[in-house]
Amino acid sequence: MSETAETRGPVTRRRRTTITSTKQTKRQDAGEKAPPCSAKEKTADKVQKHASNNGNVEKEMGKSAQQQQQQLTNSPKKQRSAVEDINDRLRCHNLQESLLSSASGYSNYRGILNWCVVMLVLSNARLFLENIIKYGILVDPIQVVSLFLKDPYSWPAACLIIVSNVFILAALYTERRLAVGTISETTGMILHLFNLTSLLIFPSASILTVTSITPVGGVLSLGTYTVLFLKLYSYMDSNKWCREIRHAKAKRMTRSYSCPIVAQSNGSAINTNVSYPGNLTHRDMYYFIFAPTLCYQLNFPRSPRIRKRFLIRRLFEMVRGNDQKHCPKILVVCVFQWMVPSVQNSMKPFQVCINTETLTVPNHLIWLIFFYWFFHSSLNFVAELLQFGDREFYRDWWNSETVTYFWANWNIPVHKWCLRHFYKPMLRKGVNKFLAQTAVFLASAFFHEYLVSVPLKMFRLWAFMGMMAQVPLAWFVSRFLNGNYGNAAVWMSLIIGQPIAVLMYVHDYYVIHYGSTT
Repeated sequence: MSETAETRGPVTRRRRTTITSTKQTKRQDAGEKAPPCSAKEKTADKVQKHASNNGNVEKEMGKSAQQQQQQLTNSPKKQRSAVEDINDRLRCHNLQESLLSSASGYSNYRGILNWCVVMLVLSNARLFLENIIKYGILVDPIQVVSLFLKDPYSWPAACLIIVSNVFILAALYTERRLAVGTISETTGMILHLFNLTSLLIFPSASILTVTSITPVGGVLSLGTYTVLFLKLYSYMDSNKWCREIRHAKAKRMTRSYSCPIVAQSNGSAINTNVSYPGNLTHRDMYYFIFAPTLCYQLNFPRSPRIRKRFLIRRLFEMVRGNDQKHCPKILVVCVFQWMVPSVQNSMKPFQVCINTETLTVPNHLIWLIFFYWFFHSSLNFVAELLQFGDREFYRDWWNSETVTYFWANWNIPVHKWCLRHFYKPMLRKGVNKFLAQTAVFLASAFFHEYLVSVPLKMFRLWAFMGMMAQVPLAWFVSRFLNGNYGNAAVWMSLIIGQPIAVLMYVHDYYVIHYGSTT
């Protein structure tokens, strides 16, 4: 073999190997055994494997070099992360404020509130035990009934409340005559004013002349007539606005859900709207009379259904209370066991100031329980029964920082009535805001005195002066006290002011009726 052939040997051998490999595969496919390879073919395979191994080694060397360079570049980052990891493990301090600081934004003080309740219970438990030891058990069911009735066969207060239907129907029929135009606006206004004036004069005259009406029965009947007075005044105003809009040929006002035309569809009621004067019906009138609101409108919001569990829960709270809120029981116990002895002791000389301090806790507790019983349990029960949708009977008056905020948020039905039918009309006539607010307090003072003096059958103006004193107090608190100081001033006026007024009235009542015997 020549030199040229020797130099080309590996190339030709590679071709032979490929040929032989194909031949081997063909023979294997045919089921024949491959012939043994020669020595030259074996050496050629070894040389080829060695060359491929050398290439792989060079690639691995290149990759390792690149990884080393990346590790060198990433080593500062790894060092930083390691340092941060160590710092995180050793760190126990952060930039933060104390929880009681205003800048911390912390607001969950439920535990402190529970602590205050526990301390209040413990501090008053001693007074309650001393009262039991000194006076014994004073709660008597017969005395509770005697507060409402002198004679079990005579119910003058209930009869007085039933008679109020005459004034309701008088307002309805007057509006019907005005709607069809059989009487003029002036005549209708005179009839309404006469009806509203009679609503205030007739029950007070009956209470002052009928001796069988107890003070508590008188308060209930007068309270009912006062609510009717506010409702019928709103009824008169709202229908007057409807007539003005109709006469001005403005857009038609749709009738509310207060007196819907009910059509059954798959067992559910469908409410339809009716325009004025379609609302002047007995159904609509009595729905408004029993609804927990003082403001009449043509579109009362209605809840989709009556929640029976909610209704039963509110009923139990009204009648007997549940496991947490025994409202009627606590009211009776506080009045007979705690307040009556303190009031009787206040008849003695030099005991008025001492018993004023003693009366603050039970009087304030009674007021809070009455608020929950009436504004939450009772009004929600009536609203659920009538499917009345607006359940905003109170707002967060306990956070009041001004006196005006308290009076605007603790009794929302009265506040809405004063705002809609008294305050805003005065502003539209050009009256100053301060004078309008003073007029609202003046009207409120009149009704407070009306509800207290007439049932007690004496006129001392303590409630009237107490309400009018709210005007300078509101100015002082809003001007000189802010934030928590204003809230504390509101609470102090509630806790101290009411017992003083109660003692003044009870003292005068006992002096007038039982002065000769004591």
